Amino acid sequence: MKPSRPLYEREPELAAAAKALDALCGGQAAGGLLVFSGEAGIGKTALLGEIKAMAADRCTIWSARGGETVTSVPFHVVRQLLQPALDRFPADEIRALFGDWFEIAAPALGLADPSGPQPDPQGVRDGLDHVVSQLASRLSHRPPLLIVDDAHWADGESLAWLAGFTARLSELPVLVLQAHRPQELADRDADWAIARAPRNTGTEGHPALTRVALRALTPDATADLVRAGLGDHADDPFCREVWAVTGGNPYEAVELVAKAQDRELAPVEESAGFLRELGASARGSGLVARLERLGTNANRFAWAAAVLGTEISQELAATLAGMSSAEAADCTSRLRDARIVSGFDPLEFVHPLIASAVYRSIPPATRTAMHGRAAWAITQAGLGAAAASRHLLEVHPDDDQELVAQLREAARQHLAVGAPEAARRCLERALDEPPRPGDRAALLYELGCATLLSSPATTVQHLRAALDTPGLDETLRIDATFRLASALSHNNQLKDAALSLAAEASRTAPGPGLMRLQAAHFLWEGMQAAEDDGPGRSARLARNADHLKGRDNAERALLTLRAFDAMLRGENAQLVVDFCERALVDGRPARGLGWTDSEWGFELPAMVGITYAFTDQLDRADALFGEAVRAFEISGWSGAHLAFAHTLLGLVHRRRGRLAEAEVFLRDGLRLADRAGSGLPVHWDATCLLVDTLLARGRTAEARLVADRYDFGPPYPSAMVLPDAPCVRGRLLLAEGRTEEAVAELEAAGAALEPRGRFNGVWAPWAGDLARALADTDPVRAAQLATRARVHAERFGTDTAIGEALRCLALFVPTEEATHLLSESVRHLETSSSAYEHALARFEYGIAIRSERELARAQKLATACGAEGLATRAQQVRASIRSSE
Repeated sequence: MKPSRPLYEREPELAAAAKALDALCGGQAAGGLLVFSGEAGIGKTALLGEIKAMAADRCTIWSARGGETVTSVPFHVVRQLLQPALDRFPADEIRALFGDWFEIAAPALGLADPSGPQPDPQGVRDGLDHVVSQLASRLSHRPPLLIVDDAHWADGESLAWLAGFTARLSELPVLVLQAHRPQELADRDADWAIARAPRNTGTEGHPALTRVALRALTPDATADLVRAGLGDHADDPFCREVWAVTGGNPYEAVELVAKAQDRELAPVEESAGFLRELGASARGSGLVARLERLGTNANRFAWAAAVLGTEISQELAATLAGMSSAEAADCTSRLRDARIVSGFDPLEFVHPLIASAVYRSIPPATRTAMHGRAAWAITQAGLGAAAASRHLLEVHPDDDQELVAQLREAARQHLAVGAPEAARRCLERALDEPPRPGDRAALLYELGCATLLSSPATTVQHLRAALDTPGLDETLRIDATFRLASALSHNNQLKDAALSLAAEASRTAPGPGLMRLQAAHFLWEGMQAAEDDGPGRSARLARNADHLKGRDNAERALLTLRAFDAMLRGENAQLVVDFCERALVDGRPARGLGWTDSEWGFELPAMVGITYAFTDQLDRADALFGEAVRAFEISGWSGAHLAFAHTLLGLVHRRRGRLAEAEVFLRDGLRLADRAGSGLPVHWDATCLLVDTLLARGRTAEARLVADRYDFGPPYPSAMVLPDAPCVRGRLLLAEGRTEEAVAELEAAGAALEPRGRFNGVWAPWAGDLARALADTDPVRAAQLATRARVHAERFGTDTAIGEALRCLALFVPTEEATHLLSESVRHLETSSSAYEHALARFEYGIAIRSERELARAQKLATACGAEGLATRAQQVRASIRSSE
């Protein structure tokens, strides 16, 4: 394919693009990522333009460009890409394209005002993914080509979206082209798709990625470029000097040829000595001097345009430069003739190198003043505080309380569209102004809240500073302490969380605020993997909660904590369920205690559901966890929160014995958690449950792979894991035949749990598994463990707990009694809805009475559960019985 305009020595790049376009538009309909990198002026933009021309008749093209002065504008690049594509749809069709994601993602694109709770940035990114997928499905005849130029200057929110979106291009008929300067990207430390995308490894789940580094032109190609501009009579020494002056940089070579034309310089050896001077005028101080020669007005207008950045409004530039519309139009014409800007309204600089040179030529004091005036002009134009904030960030601190108020409002607007990093920048700048002493603590509190979903460690720093700063009113102090404890807990600092709450509670007057602090204190004390006085804490919690009726949210919170603690301790299950009922309103979390309510946090409804799951109230747990998924999806909380909700649904399916379904939900939970970070609390919960589920399915090798991938083992986190992690790891070691290691792990689990009074053998089945591990080497101790486990199970009183305890004890009693115990175990587990444990009990009962009929029922149950290993064993024993008869 012949280029529409001369491009020199770019045949490999164009061939790579042609191949990608053929894959996209041909029968494969395959998406991919094509990344071009190179220094400024190397020809990235020209190359993208040529590819755009190649694709014009085949693709729907969306393009965007980063800008040096707009990196702080959230979703700037995304809006450039998607707004034009959406503009052609009426409002009702746009809503249909977004579907349930409208309230979450449309505000980020400026298509709707924010509503509802602060969205999780990951939710916004998922919403954008959905919209692009919907658009792509409507454009199957002309699949989308997304072009992002100067990606090293793209805003962080857009880069974060591109990172996730490009990782799933193998699923979509979308081609993404990105161009960037490698050094500038490295300087920003941007760990996005461009920087860390997988190389051409064919890794499953990633699109085909092609990386191309653009190189400078050779002397021969530079000579061709010179002769194309100045004529074939340009001699070799002249052409060689152009190459030497420009280093083969295409942009500089084109500009130098244009300057030679303007000067009517003969392209011969005698003129070559003038080229260095001409070349200097195309960049840096030479470019600035050339601009100054255009006159004061043109210079001032160019400054205004450089401050505004990209997509420059001529009217705003005129306002900023302090000139009339006619003067602005005249300046635009002169700047266009000088190849400094292109377009009319909006304007753009011809090349980023020019924009950077003009911006940096503005005297610092003048530049700062112009940013301040730009912020004023944008505000006066009704574009809002968020739009003005990038200019406010550049203004020098000057004790301006109006600026503080504007930045705080901008931060609120950024948070409302899912841009917490942009909000953080505004609030940190507001602190530098500085705010009035009475406002400083509240501003620090806002700063801490801004980073709660994205950076718990940063939240801890700012909320501690807010609490240490005089002037924070009591309501904010309580909320700041509560949020601080939540952030500490998610940062694996549960003991610090409990201490912070206790300290604040000691200075808080009686009332709802104190009850909130006390409830949170009980929460994070109890969630610790180890504590000094577990029984004492449980006794204090019982005294505080047992008499409560659930008349307000503080009472309901304490009842939730009491129910969860009683479940772990193995207290009477009916009493435990009664606490849960009092903690709910008509069977659902009360207003203010829901999954996305910020006052109390999602932990409380989760604890109610988990308590139901371990007291055989699986329908109630399923309903609560299904509501969690819906609430998080509606609110766009599709990071760690949604991962936890999927994990909780996996727990319900595991408890029901629907092992295949449980595995699906748990793997989804891990996939969602992986997007949010690594080593998160939800990683531990999902991994623990997935290992347990795979073991139940008889897939020990897979369980080991999962455990190793997620470092499932000591040291364990400071927070307790769902279910007890050492117990599950002990079960894994037993399945692998590593009995001595398993015994040590299970004994350690018991030594940690028993002093705390935690005897729920379904949550933490260490005693039963340890008894089985010791059956051959220490049968007396094994029988004692099984007997004690039965006592605790009968105290708890659920069919699952009793059935499992009886099944274990049957190993250590005479044959006739064992048969009776197994029969009772089957009866309890058949009632419990724990289908996998029921299948196990029926399998062992069938062996005990040598009944092929019972074993067939066990095999059928195991197959229905997805417990392939148990089904195979049942089939083998059945065959053995038949052959012996």
